[in-house]
Amino acid sequence: MKSSDLSKYETARILGARALQIAMNAPLLIKINNEDLEKIRFDSLKIAEIELNSEILPISIKKPFPARKEEELKRAKEQKISDKKIEEKEVKEEEEIAKEGEIMELVTPEDEQEENTSKGNEEE
Repeated sequence: MKSSDLSKYETARILGARALQIAMNAPLLIKINNEDLEKIRFDSLKIAEIELNSEILPISIKKPFPARKEEELKRAKEQKISDKKIEEKEVKEEEEIAKEGEIMELVTPEDEQEENTSKGNEEE
């Protein structure tokens, strides 16, 4: 697998795992002369990166894809309701609401003044 096909997370995981192996004295999979090793200061992460870029690492990655399901979408049959039926339902609902609860009246400014004066007298 080419290193360009890997995501940054997969690359980091592979480099980390291989660098750990190299740090634990695992044999190198690529021949690197001593001068090059001294240049990279025997850094196991750099060695792992060289091995990854040379495409010599025997590491494979399985990328599972979701299973495709082929089924037809079922549409709900649209029921056409006439405007008269809708109006009848609205009227019935309004009647039920009127029966269940009190209809509140709009407050006039006169009513508010009466309430304020009665409260003011109680406080004194």
